[in-house]
Amino acid sequence: MLKSYLLSLSLLTTITATAQTSTYAPINAHSHNDYEHPIPFLTAYFRHYGSIEADVFERNGQLFTAHTEEAIRPERTLEKLYLHPLREQIKNNGGTAYKNSKDTLQLMIDFKTTGVPTMKALVKILDRYPDITKNPTVVITISGDQPALGLWGQYPDYIHFDGKRGFTYTAAQEKRIPMYSVDIKQFTNWNGKGVIVKEEKVKIQQWVDSVHQAGKKVRFWGMADNVNTWKTQMNMGADFLGTDLVEDMANFLSNRQNLEYNGTAAPHTLYNARYVNNDSMGKVTNVILLIGDGMGLAQIYAGFTGNHGQLNLLQMKNIGFSKTYSSDSYITDSAAGGTAMASGKKTNNRYVGVDATAVRIPAIPDIIAPKGYNSALISAGDITDATPAAFYGHVPERSMEDSIAANFLNSPVSIMIGGGAKHFNQRKDGKDLPKLLHDKGYTFSTNLAELNNIQSDKYLVLDSLAERSMLKGRGEFLTQSLEKSIASLRKQNKGFFIMAEGAQIDYGGHANIVPYVATEMMDFDKAIGAAMKFADEDGHTLVIVTADHETGGLSLLDGNISKGYVDGHFSTNDHSAVMVPVFAYGPHSLDFRGVYENTEIFAKIIALLQ
Repeated sequence: MLKSYLLSLSLLTTITATAQTSTYAPINAHSHNDYEHPIPFLTAYFRHYGSIEADVFERNGQLFTAHTEEAIRPERTLEKLYLHPLREQIKNNGGTAYKNSKDTLQLMIDFKTTGVPTMKALVKILDRYPDITKNPTVVITISGDQPALGLWGQYPDYIHFDGKRGFTYTAAQEKRIPMYSVDIKQFTNWNGKGVIVKEEKVKIQQWVDSVHQAGKKVRFWGMADNVNTWKTQMNMGADFLGTDLVEDMANFLSNRQNLEYNGTAAPHTLYNARYVNNDSMGKVTNVILLIGDGMGLAQIYAGFTGNHGQLNLLQMKNIGFSKTYSSDSYITDSAAGGTAMASGKKTNNRYVGVDATAVRIPAIPDIIAPKGYNSALISAGDITDATPAAFYGHVPERSMEDSIAANFLNSPVSIMIGGGAKHFNQRKDGKDLPKLLHDKGYTFSTNLAELNNIQSDKYLVLDSLAERSMLKGRGEFLTQSLEKSIASLRKQNKGFFIMAEGAQIDYGGHANIVPYVATEMMDFDKAIGAAMKFADEDGHTLVIVTADHETGGLSLLDGNISKGYVDGHFSTNDHSAVMVPVFAYGPHSLDFRGVYENTEIFAKIIALLQ
């Protein structure tokens, strides 16, 4: 029984709100003042709202929907705007509020005129709509100027009432209450920004928990209408989220599974950084460039949160920022961004390994090979895609993957590992690149399982498994490929350059899927840890971690580090123009502090490998 003491603020309930916000959907939305929208009822209905509100004024037995008496119009009746379209939808759905669904739709009718005559008019009208009143998937709930409690028993069973905090109800009356609504101002003057004061939030949570303990739903009103207040209510377990922004809330709630990561992957253990020669200006023999494609600060922090508050990357102490614009665009693509880092020239979007006039320019592996350095390229994606392609390809259009693959025949790169084998062995021109590579001393394989068995110094391992996301089972490919490349190159007793790309951080940004971004970022961080470990062991290896651009315009709305939970929002499904961070570890890592053009990354590497 829901006694009044259950609703008092003095109650110290033992229940804690544990609602997972990922369970929220538009069925949890309440269209507040719905009648004020250009298309009442149907706008919220077709977004699958669970509750729709209509304010009504009684005039001579008729009910008009309006916010004030002055706004009453003869054509805007409850029947015309709500009952007629609801009956039509029930008919179309074969008898349910929503088609092929047991979801209930609450029609909340807020009485703006005296309860008894307004209720009399409502019951008389509703008696003409048995397909609504006798429908188990429709709930009629009365709020506002309700009739006195003692009169409730006189009304048909299909009439329910919105519960009010602080009232005492009999057992019979409780049965007619599906939901309790409360003005948030009864607890706090919070303006919807930041967080509610702790003491006030505790009291609100106690009230929410007590209502849930009694088996009733909760709705707040009088709140600011923005994402922060929606998230706050979700975290407290409110069942209905009121809004005047019908489309915005529907979009927000309909995509929860793509915008929340719930820490499902086991956190990886960090390498314990030793900072060997970290701030020294001594000799650099090897450079490992790790490019998190699409990785901005929000992506990094999403990975940090998903990994329960730890990343190898965030152990690095020397940090700068890179400006990413291309020759012809404020917002770069991966082709121009990769070329800037690989060849030291700003170029046009979609250009790979050529300058803005389409003239071929040498990349880092080309420049350092005559000095005795070997190179390796790795990508958790297609090895002919723009970023890795910039280190060996030379084409004026990034989609020319077959041409990019053919460019490798003239590259000094010793090792390539990734996906994209079809551009080598299933080419439209019929050219057998694996044979031509074999003639040049390369081992060619399309099976990642063979990677650790390869003994030669020059090889390509291109398997479509590398193109899978972490969510779809790519596994430890990136870290294992980096470790194998390091092992292969270090035994040659020459200096080396490795570029390894976490390609699919970018894919997750384009797809606007936070779990995709977070899991790819965490996988990329494992490779970062392996690079840091080798740098400490070697003492002459510089590790650089950066991005070609940010993807998705990601912002983080909410999170819980201890649970690995993060909730994000994307402003675009494309790249953004923001600067990206540059982290460095090992000798000469100090060189990478400050703010500079992305081309400076190339210049700094070349200067160190002279």
